[in-house]
Amino acid sequence: MPSPFPGMDLYLEGEMFQEFQHTLANQISKQLLELLWPKYVALLSRRTVIARTPLPYEAATITRPAAQLASLVPEEVPVLSVEVRDVANRRLVTVIEILSPVNKMGEGALEYADKRLALMGTSVHLLEIDLLRLGQRLLFESDPPPADYYVYLSRFTKRPITEIWPIGLRERLPVVPVPLLPPDADVALDLQRAVDACYDLVHYERLLDYTAAPPPPPLSEADAGWVAETVSSSSVGQ
Repeated sequence: MPSPFPGMDLYLEGEMFQEFQHTLANQISKQLLELLWPKYVALLSRRTVIARTPLPYEAATITRPAAQLASLVPEEVPVLSVEVRDVANRRLVTVIEILSPVNKMGEGALEYADKRLALMGTSVHLLEIDLLRLGQRLLFESDPPPADYYVYLSRFTKRPITEIWPIGLRERLPVVPVPLLPPDADVALDLQRAVDACYDLVHYERLLDYTAAPPPPPLSEADAGWVAETVSSSSVGQ
């Protein structure tokens, strides 16, 4: 059963996002492997980010009832990215990052900003896919067009210029270029095809509660109405 939405399924932005991020990285790698071989390869790269999540903590005294506080407990969160490398020398050519809550908020955002800055000083292309409405956006000298989702491409041959694809909630996800080493031509990554493959593989319609309100941030009145109508008119709303 396909997603009820034409592009990104905003219900995936909740507690299911970490699983979705991993599945999407696998599907992107799979799609690119068909296009890159035999000169290049698309490999999964795993790293661990420390996130601090609040857990309940009771501060008790003899004479007073316990007070409920929040204790920030470090949690190791695995994050997957895709690395395009040339087969002959195993040189890192392009990094594809799927932004997640852990690298868009708090200390994780600062850590990701440091990693991103380090990559900008190398001869490596950086393709960033932001399918989360919540959290910090990447900063530029001027604001990009307003949108719900973004794809950013920084070619090392054109820095500091960044190509940007703004994507609306009601739009299909784009086909974006994945640059290689000069003089090789870009290959095309079909993001909608990759997301649809994730949905077909995991069957998110069985895991997501489409009767609940969408994950934050809140939608505009017009978008909320469109989401409700889209869900109710689809098979998941029956």
